[in-house]
Amino acid sequence: MEYMTTASPGGPRWLTDEEQSVWRAYLHATTLMEDHLDRQLQRDAGMPHIYYGLLVNLSQAPRRQKRMTELAKDAKITRSRLSHAVARLEKNGWVRREDCPSDKRGQNAVLTDEGYEMLARSAPGHVEAVRQAMFARLSPQQVQSLGEIMQVIATGLQPEGTDADLPWLR
Repeated sequence: MEYMTTASPGGPRWLTDEEQSVWRAYLHATTLMEDHLDRQLQRDAGMPHIYYGLLVNLSQAPRRQKRMTELAKDAKITRSRLSHAVARLEKNGWVRREDCPSDKRGQNAVLTDEGYEMLARSAPGHVEAVRQAMFARLSPQQVQSLGEIMQVIATGLQPEGTDADLPWLR
């Protein structure tokens, strides 16, 4: 598609061949990584990767609980998707909802003892899957560079202000 690689006055600034190659490699790798981790957690723990991330997030929160709106923000998902996920985690006995004492309209998600135990059983296999899929393939210098690159990208994409169109505000 040569017409998409040449810039025209006032038109889009298309990716260079090198940028296109890097972009496609990034998309391919992140899709494969998410699939790899999702399959590992489904096989070993009976849950998708997003649910595991929610359990980890709650395990690191004070008293293993967090307001639902904050959990959605931290997980970078819509509140409706979070509500569905928490409902499934409740069904498994891993999370429960409690009314927020400081705001009668809000709710907290609380990691139960059973959820914490499931997380403790699942974590070693998950960490090994991450290590095998990513860190075992990279040199220490590549790990450092990748961390720096991802931080620059995340910082640049993190919107500031309350008027931003963010999934967790929907």
